[in-house]
Amino acid sequence: MPATARASTIAAAFVACGLALAGCTATPPAPASTPTPTVTVSPSPTPTGPALVPDGSADDNLPLFEAVMNEVAATDARYQGRAYIDALVAAGFDKTAMEVTQDLTTVGNQADSIQFSVRWDGECLVGQVGPSIPTPTALVMDEIPGGTCLIGQTRPIDW
Repeated sequence: MPATARASTIAAAFVACGLALAGCTATPPAPASTPTPTVTVSPSPTPTGPALVPDGSADDNLPLFEAVMNEVAATDARYQGRAYIDALVAAGFDKTAMEVTQDLTTVGNQADSIQFSVRWDGECLVGQVGPSIPTPTALVMDEIPGGTCLIGQTRPIDW
């Protein structure tokens, strides 16, 4: 028998033996006296999102402000200023430090954009959303002289 044919025959015999042995390997049953260990799997902690930093700067709180803004912007209430104010309050921001522009124009059409803000220690967290804004935008700006964040007429936050 040529060497290559012999090598093929030997290889085939090894494969056949391996398959035969693989089918014959069984795990023996555990003895009756061995207790079965109980494994408790705890869910791994889910990463928490940004949090309010009461003693922090406006920059420290921008991640939370932006997360809240993006969450509201992903809903059907994305062009409603009240939705942003309510969500920011729920996140821990001070409602008395907030401003928001009108949702509608003077003739009742949807405003091209709405702005909302939170005064924070001489600075302002400002968000802008609307049909004319490609993506929601949030940034930190200096407070306007007179203690406000938004220029122009804002609507009362009386709810």
